[in-house]
Amino acid sequence: MRVLGTISSLKLAPTSVEYLVVAGGGGSGNNGGGGGGAGGFLTSASFSVLSSTNYTVTIGSGGPGSGSGNFRGSSGNNSVFSSITAIGGGGGGSRDGEQTGANGGSGGGGGGGQTLTGGGTGTSLQGTSGASGRLGGGEASGGGGGGATSAGTTGTANYQGGNGGNGTLSSITGTSTGYAGGGAGVGLGYLGGLPGSVQAGYGGGGPQNSSKNGRVNSGGGGGETTGGGSGGGSGGSGIVIIAYPNTKADLVYIDAGLTYTKDTSTRAGYIVYNFTAGTGQVRW
Repeated sequence: MRVLGTISSLKLAPTSVEYLVVAGGGGSGNNGGGGGGAGGFLTSASFSVLSSTNYTVTIGSGGPGSGSGNFRGSSGNNSVFSSITAIGGGGGGSRDGEQTGANGGSGGGGGGGQTLTGGGTGTSLQGTSGASGRLGGGEASGGGGGGATSAGTTGTANYQGGNGGNGTLSSITGTSTGYAGGGAGVGLGYLGGLPGSVQAGYGGGGPQNSSKNGRVNSGGGGGETTGGGSGGGSGGSGIVIIAYPNTKADLVYIDAGLTYTKDTSTRAGYIVYNFTAGTGQVRW
């Protein structure tokens, strides 16, 4: 239990805050598998709050990528602020077992195979769909996972995996930052597609990304970089950010189960709380 103080007599609790809630991204499939879908992305410039009232904050972890065998990548976990719930990204399907991508905040890409392996469906107002895996024998390739602003794409006939869908930018912290990009699919020729736009999403996998994992606290989907059965990439963990004018009071209570930073300098005139792990209650 962390009690941070009492409401200052000079500053009242805010009545409205801005928020950004991003869920954990989905893990990718394996061995010609689909990219993981991005975690659901929700933001608003106005959310009513009350003093002396507890609000739940939960940061969703990213889903692990699949290993060898007929396994789909795991879906990411939900992130929560009060009544706002962002849905975890869908896991990508593996070529082994010709699995479809899972539904989620954004859907996972389907694995490559001899039969159509569809991409998962995204959640309305939170994300987009993953792409189908490409049909074919030696040329089968996984589809890209969906991102916050665009869907994943299907792989090509030259063993190239599908691209992850683009994420989106937010400046709630005072710095423009990308969140919720889809993970890259991969082909049996061991060529990964591109991850969701590096500027706006940070999905994992692909030839231009040194990591097959989604970026931490971005909600990016996991991808693959080689396609040779080395295991799919994990989705990036989510984040919850709360911001409001610094003329209002600080939070007076933050549960010890939450990892956070308080920033009063990056965004001029604002208090910004970045919650990066855990679950618990906060209160003004």
